[in-house]
Amino acid sequence: MVSFSHRDPGTAEATWAAAFADRSLPALPEDFDHLVVVAAHPDDETLGVAGLMARTVRRGGTVAVLIATDGEGSHPDSPTRTPTDLARLRRDEAERALDRLSPHIRRRFLGLPDGGTDTHRDEIATALRDTLISGPTLVVSTWTGDGHRDHRVVGEVVAQVCGERGIPWRSYPIWLWHWGTPDDAPWDDLDVVALDEDAVEAKRAATRLHRSQVEPLSPAAGDEEMLHAGMQQHFERPFEVFVRPPRDSGSLTRDFFDAFYHRNGDDPWGFDSRWYEQRKRAVTVASLPRARYRSALELGCSTGALTALLADRCDTVLALDIADAPLAVAAGRLGERPGVRFARAELPAQWPAGTYDLIVLSEVGYYWDRADLTRAVARIAASLTPDGHLIACHWRHPVAEYPLSGDEVHAALDAEQTLGRLLRHEEEDFVLEVFGSSQARSVAAETGLVP
Repeated sequence: MVSFSHRDPGTAEATWAAAFADRSLPALPEDFDHLVVVAAHPDDETLGVAGLMARTVRRGGTVAVLIATDGEGSHPDSPTRTPTDLARLRRDEAERALDRLSPHIRRRFLGLPDGGTDTHRDEIATALRDTLISGPTLVVSTWTGDGHRDHRVVGEVVAQVCGERGIPWRSYPIWLWHWGTPDDAPWDDLDVVALDEDAVEAKRAATRLHRSQVEPLSPAAGDEEMLHAGMQQHFERPFEVFVRPPRDSGSLTRDFFDAFYHRNGDDPWGFDSRWYEQRKRAVTVASLPRARYRSALELGCSTGALTALLADRCDTVLALDIADAPLAVAAGRLGERPGVRFARAELPAQWPAGTYDLIVLSEVGYYWDRADLTRAVARIAASLTPDGHLIACHWRHPVAEYPLSGDEVHAALDAEQTLGRLLRHEEEDFVLEVFGSSQARSVAAETGLVP
């Protein structure tokens, strides 16, 4: 816990603005259909996430808000308002602020004791589980490092539930901007959401509706505003800031993927519905140096969208995945297609026998920790025939739940001395590389166009 008072002047927004100006932070991926906002107190959701909520509603997504307490402890020395009065007032303010952002935002007030969330973790967890619905979802909550007990508890519960369900989540700081300095910010773990003028104005208008916090309750001592003008400036930025959870120390497990597919259905990444995925598959297949392969090994086939294209170019395909749900979809997609075989395997431990003249590592490598990635690269190299090819393709944007980034995976492949790179295709969103073993040659060399 951090010791601070809301009456302190705090760190000036100009100091934070200078710190942000010196850095280029990644954008929060907004590839979700459902946004769930979990707040410790009424106004946390508006101060931290109003812009993202407005953006999500505007593009047709759904938004649900859970507020753990009614914030009745905000003015403990008030001579004019009882805790019951404040609870009623602050809940009403939150209702009106959310309505200002969109009347379609679902909201639920848990009414837990302000300052006492630590003994009500189960209620928060149950409410969050009840709120989650099928489809790509992002959960955001108050940050565990914010220096406030309730913020920490809510963040810890959200991390627990989302970790169990395989659901992406982020945290939003509130009080860090007041008590902290740029030296206290977790810069390496931050995402930002840029806000246009409409979103900034919607957030500003919603914030003003929390009058008990941004204005004095009365001129009497003990009724001072909780968020003085300097503090309010932190939430008038043309962007919002979110903290990515710490990366797991180990590779993602089968339980993670079972929970992920259970929550998000048969096509959680939009392999069949998104042009991005369709185009990337076309680029992948077009990058294969050889028109035909004898035997392909696909490491992490998911629902088989790429497998179907590989089957057109290969005599046989062994497609592996860690989870049963996507394998069932893949088997349904390809039916009884000759030469195609699916199997469940926890890679790299359960590595298949044999050698292959094509190995496909598409959007898989960042699920491993560094030790497993090292093992996988060595086994890939050992499994290639002397004339074989490895094609690897990975998303380049940060994903908090993944142990590694796509760029880190490709750096490990580049470092493998037994593999020589034949092709590198790099975009802002993904990187694709083709490697050959010791006897691999360029397309022109293989087809006799050059010596």
